[in-house]
Parts: sequence; C-alpha cells; structure tokens
Amino acid sequence: MTLALTILGVSVVAGLAALVVVGLRRHAAADLPSESLQDRLWQVAESEERYRVLVEATTQAVVQRDGQGRITFASEGFAALLGAKPLDLIGSTLTPQVLERGPVQVRPDGVRQVEERLVPVDGTPRWFSFVELPAAGLEGGPNWLRAGSDVTDHVEAVRSLDEAKSRAEAANVAKSRFLATVSHEFRTPLNGILGMADLLLDTRLDPEQRTYVEALRTSGKALLTLVDGILDFSRIEAGRLDLAAEPFDAALLVEGVVELLAPRAQDKGLEIALDIADDLVALRVGDADRVRQILLNLAGNAVKFTQHGGVGVSLTREGEGIALTIEDTGPGMPEDRIPILFEEFEQGDGSASRRHEGTGLGLAITRRLVERMGGTIEARSTLGRGSTFRVVLPLPAPEEALEDARLPVAPPALRARRVLIVADSPFQAPYLARRLTRSGAAAVVVGTIEAGLDALASAAFDAVIADRGLGDAPVRTLAAEAGRCGVRCCLILLSPFDRREFGAVNASGFDSYLIKPVRARSLFDRLLEPNAAPPEAPPAAEIKPPARAVAPKAASGRRVLLAEDNPINALLATKALERLGAQVTLARDGLEALAIAEAQGPFDLALIDIRMPGLDGLETARRLRAREAETHASPLHLVALTANTGREDMDAAHAAGFDGFLAKPLNLRALPGLLEGRREAA
Repeated sequence: MTLALTILGVSVVAGLAALVVVGLRRHAAADLPSESLQDRLWQVAESEERYRVLVEATTQAVVQRDGQGRITFASEGFAALLGAKPLDLIGSTLTPQVLERGPVQVRPDGVRQVEERLVPVDGTPRWFSFVELPAAGLEGGPNWLRAGSDVTDHVEAVRSLDEAKSRAEAANVAKSRFLATVSHEFRTPLNGILGMADLLLDTRLDPEQRTYVEALRTSGKALLTLVDGILDFSRIEAGRLDLAAEPFDAALLVEGVVELLAPRAQDKGLEIALDIADDLVALRVGDADRVRQILLNLAGNAVKFTQHGGVGVSLTREGEGIALTIEDTGPGMPEDRIPILFEEFEQGDGSASRRHEGTGLGLAITRRLVERMGGTIEARSTLGRGSTFRVVLPLPAPEEALEDARLPVAPPALRARRVLIVADSPFQAPYLARRLTRSGAAAVVVGTIEAGLDALASAAFDAVIADRGLGDAPVRTLAAEAGRCGVRCCLILLSPFDRREFGAVNASGFDSYLIKPVRARSLFDRLLEPNAAPPEAPPAAEIKPPARAVAPKAASGRRVLLAEDNPINALLATKALERLGAQVTLARDGLEALAIAEAQGPFDLALIDIRMPGLDGLETARRLRAREAETHASPLHLVALTANTGREDMDAAHAAGFDGFLAKPLNLRALPGLLEGRREAA
C-alpha cells in the first residue's frame, strides 16, 4: 500500500512538472491567448493541489531530492519534522537528525527500504519506515524520492514482544534448571530406597519381614510414578519436551504395553485384550517412548478404575496415521465431567470419597503429548457402563516400509473354517472372532458351556476355543464333547497364572493352549498345527525373577570403576555389582575417577554419575575419551548414571562420549547385561 502510494506521488510530482513545462513551450510556440494560458495554469494548480492533498493523506513524510541532495519537493508532513513550510525547503539540503538506522534492504526492482529513528523539531524521537526509489527530474537528472510513515508504535510493540520473548526464554531456562535439580533431588533418595529394598528382598527374610519390605518397595514405586508425572507435566509446561522422529514398530509397541499390563489386570480378575487391524503398516516414524507413555496412561487408567469385566485395546489405521482405542467395562463417569477430564488435577470422580488416589495429571499429560504430536484425543463414557478413549496420531509410515512390515496375514487354510469360541468375555472373545472373520473364517461366540454344547450338537465346527475362566471341569467336558463331534482342533484360553495351575492341556482333551492376551500369530499357529502342541514361551508377565540373584560366570572378576558422590547410592551399586561377582573401585568425584582410571586401569566398565561436585560426569567422560584418543587405548565402556531422564540429558550423555544411559532409580536387572559386555543393556 505504502509503496503504491509512493509511486503515485512520484508520478504526480513528475507529471505536474512536465505539464507546466509542456504548457509553457506550447504557449511560446503557438502564441496562445493569455486567457488560454491562465486556464492551463489554473488546471495545473488544481491538479497539483488535488494530488498534494492525496499524498499528504496517505503518506506522512514525502521528500524528493536532486542529484546534489537539494529538495525539489516536500510534503507538509516532512516539513513539519523540520519545523518549516514545504516551499521554504525547496532548494535546501536540510534533513532531520537520525539517531538510529536499520539495515537497508534493496528489492529487485531497485526500491530501497529502511527504518530510521528521527528527532523531529519537538525533540521526541520517532521511528519512520521509508521507501526510496528513483524519479525523473525536470532535466532527466538523478532524482530520488523518499516516502515514509511513522511506525513508532509498531516498532516499540515489536521490541516489547522481543523483550517478552527473551524474558520467557530466560524463564524457560530457569525452569529447565529447576526441573533438573528437582529430578535429581527426588530420584537420588528414591534410588536408595528402591535399590535397598531390592537388595533386602534377595536376602533371607521371614514372611513378616518380606511383607514389610515389599510394602516399602510398592510405596516407593508409587512415589516414583507420582514424581515422574509431575516432572513430565512441568517439562511440557516449560516447553522443554522434545519429540523424536525415528522408525518404530507400532504393533510390537502396543503388544508390549498390553502384555506389560496383563498381570495387573489378571490379578484383579480382569481380562485385557488386543486387536490390531490387518491393513495396518506397523512401521511408523515418531517418538516411540511418548506413544508408549500415552497408551500406558490410558490403558493403565482403564485397568485401575475397572473392577469387573475387562479392557480392550485396538490399533487401526487412520488416514496416513494410526488410531488407538481403549475401551473398558468400568464405572464410567457423568457426562458433565468429560469436558474437564483432560484438565490439570481433574479426575473422573472428583468427590472426596473417590476410591482411587492420584493427582489427576495423567490425562492432562496425555492430552499435551497427543497435541504436541499433532494428534487428537476424545472420550466417551456412560455412567455404569464403561468408557472409551480414542487417540489419533499422524505418524507416517516411512517410504521404505515394505510388505513385511505389516502384521501376519491369515493363511489361506483358515478361509471357510468354522470356529466356536466359548467364553464369557467382553473383549478377548469378540476380538478373536473379529480377527478370524477378517481372515475368512466363520466365528461363533457363546458365553456359557451349555450354549457351547448346544452349538456343537447343532452344527459342525473345525475348531473350538474355550476360556478356562468358565471352570476346569466344564471346559474339560466341552473338550470331550468336541472330540466326540470330530472337531479337529480344540484350544483353551489361559492366563500365565492359569498355565501353571491347569496342568497338561493334552490330558484335559485340548490340543494346545493360547496365552491371554492372544497374539494374532499365536492364534494362526495353533489353529493350523492342532496336534503339535508346541510349547509357547511365556510372555514377560509370566517370568518371575529368582529369589536370590546368582552371579553369572561371565561377570566373575570383571573390574568396574564406579564414580558416585552419594554414599547411599554408592553402597547400593557396589553391593549389587559385588553380588554379581564384579570387583568395584569407587571414586567420589570426576577428578578421582580420572586418576583411578589412569593409575589402576584398564577397567571393563565405568559407571559414572552425571551430577558430581567439582568435575561432573559429562566432563569426566570427555577427558577419558580424549585421553584414549591420545594414547590409542581401547575404549572403555562408559555408562552414565543420572536422575535426569529427559531426552536432552540422554543426548548430552552420548555427545560427551557415553555408550549407555541408566536412569535412577537403577534397574538392578540391567547390571548383569552390562557386566557381560552387552552394551545394548544400558
């Protein structure tokens, strides 16, 4: 707009000058009557006044100068800056005092733009934005026209905004330092509490003592969960949450989370089931840790608040992204609480008599994470009938994703098979039926043994799947009847705990078993190999740690340098490592660690705390790596110990030369892998 008006002003001034000259020349040549000359002059004056008013109304300061800098035209606004009248400035070289000048920007069309802070005659500095462009003079000389507007308010607003941004950035830096300090101060004593509880549980305790120690560990883990939630929320609020963009298998991630929650659900008598769409390309690009956190929050809440029935988790394709759906048969919530459900410190049950503890930050953090990924989250609930949460995440599949990234496709042999599913199940049975139907099989679901026997009597089936939850004797009766009816494959659904109690499945009339939650690949394998009864490796939920840790032979004699300034954490790590057969040398700070490494090395492993007085862990690692480069020594396996668990902390550790990263509280089960030289264990 300003540039267009400036060009208009140039045209006006040049046109007026040309008109006067042409008119006078024609008068001289044609010897026009004086009346005609007066008319011409009157027209010129009228046009000049009209365009002068237009320029004054649209541009505050306009001035044109010739090649020697003399003013050939000045607007009222420009003259006011100097406290003069426009006609008095003609021929002068006066200009307002310039206090500051910004960079000159030259456009391809030759127009120059610049901001200047001028001192008008009233002494109050003002900012002006000027454009400059060449204009034809009376004799074709190099004239320049400059037009500008007062932009003081705009400049001051921008500067205020910049100052506000600077203050906000400084505040965020302060928040980050505060979070790092708080994380360290919370996690350091928790490391001692949980670690010592683990060491105690590996000793000979009578039943009463073991109960007390397990309660201590349970309370410590609950406090750790609370601390992690508060720190995550604070990290998001401070804008310090960075998301990774790396390929990961979404199907394996979801399966892992469901299997991780399975023991907790089954302890409450709940089922937890998983259904993954056939057309899903499992390989996705995004932050796998945060996707796992979202699912753990939602599915964990569903298990926590549900007392009867179960929890169902579905993973499907949504456009170019993925959708996670978590359903439960819990108590539900009033409709009026759903809009505030994702607010900070809010819960589905806001009464003082609610059954479950918590800060109400889990769903708030989940919403922030989902929005940070560009996704959406929504909830539906009916009081007394359960809740459904749905998350859509725009996580693209990488270009190199191939067909083998998809979930296992049902073998052709399953098509046209008839499968009877006998289970009183809100999710697992319907999910199995849905999976079989998509594979081309015909699935029938009934909820009682009686209905199952009736179905066998009235129709022919190729396979029967029965849930042990209906009772041992009833399911054995069903298996026997299936055998008499010529059913080729009879499977029983078991939880990991059921697997130990039920005994040999073949002796009960079953061909094999399926561990809940059922994976699609296991379902296909069992239906197609009914007589093989291959032993199925129990999921992680079924594996229990031994009562006492046994030092692996590979760790015997391993030399470990431990740099830790906290005496309790140093004692914990030392005892845990020595139980594994390692020889531990303790350093109280970074300088002592460097001296010990040089004087007593080489070591097989170095565990170095990041936050130590004097020389911190990052600088210690840098100096160790620099010394190795100078002496051409074999690289020492360095693992960082830290109570700060942010991604930026991990990146800083790797940049300093660490090979691995162990967060506090320490996972003592990771130590054997480190001692055996498996760097991925860190």
